[in-house]
Amino acid sequence: QVQVVESGGGSVEAGGSLTLSCAASGSTYINYVVGWFRQAPGKEREAVAGIYTGPGTAFYVDDVKGRFTISQNSANNTIDLQMNKLKPEDTAMYYCAADQAYGGSSHSLALRLRGADFRAWGRGTQVTVSS
Repeated sequence: QVQVVESGGGSVEAGGSLTLSCAASGSTYINYVVGWFRQAPGKEREAVAGIYTGPGTAFYVDDVKGRFTISQNSANNTIDLQMNKLKPEDTAMYYCAADQAYGGSSHSLALRLRGADFRAWGRGTQVTVSS
């Protein structure tokens, strides 16, 4: 059973940067799919970015393209979400989710993110961006 733990949230001014980390453990999957999601107060949870760890395929929603980067941190064995040029509307609880990967294309990754099709979820880490 996969366990997921997020870290790295905090408060920052608009235009600043934060890096979130996701540690997934407890499974022997060769290829993981990891997704970052966020939920602001009063809003539905939405996908932010995802990655297939095997081929390294990444996907971003339009709102964060060019500002956020998802990557594999081999030194820490985490999936990191580097967030730059943060805006107040990025304020939310950010969740990491992980599961076994069955594909490798950006199209399949987008579908999985849109369906929030993950079996293991973390408890979230808060990101607050002030104007």
